[in-house]
Amino acid sequence: MESLDPRVRLAWVVGALVPGAVIAAVAVGAARIGAPVPLTGALAFAAAVVTLGLIAAVYRYRVWRFEVREDSLFIVRGVLTRVDTSVPYVRVQHVDTRRGPLERALGLASVVVYTAGSRGADITIPGLTPARAGELRERLRELATESEFDAV
Repeated sequence: MESLDPRVRLAWVVGALVPGAVIAAVAVGAARIGAPVPLTGALAFAAAVVTLGLIAAVYRYRVWRFEVREDSLFIVRGVLTRVDTSVPYVRVQHVDTRRGPLERALGLASVVVYTAGSRGADITIPGLTPARAGELRERLRELATESEFDAV
């Protein structure tokens, strides 16, 4: 199975820093205006949020794997709850690549696979190089097109 680019850990760490920074900013702001907020407790809570986010990013990277199989895309992910997803190509409607500001800064991209069916019918594979994301998008598109003809 294929793993993600190691730089995705940095994106996930930044994602963990944002809630901690917001909590710290609110606590400092509340303390400055004289609100009865225990500043050290709020900052300790913010530090705990950041620490847990850092630990989760490390474990999330260790677990996240995907494989392009003959008949489906198989993905394994999840830290506390392990999720194994198999997406049959016949269910794929379209495939996109996405590069947000942080991904562009880190030289990363994501592939989003939209499927027919239930709510939340999309799967995102994060942490790929732009070249790999383009290759994967095209390969999945080809496999989805082939499976359409096989199903008929």
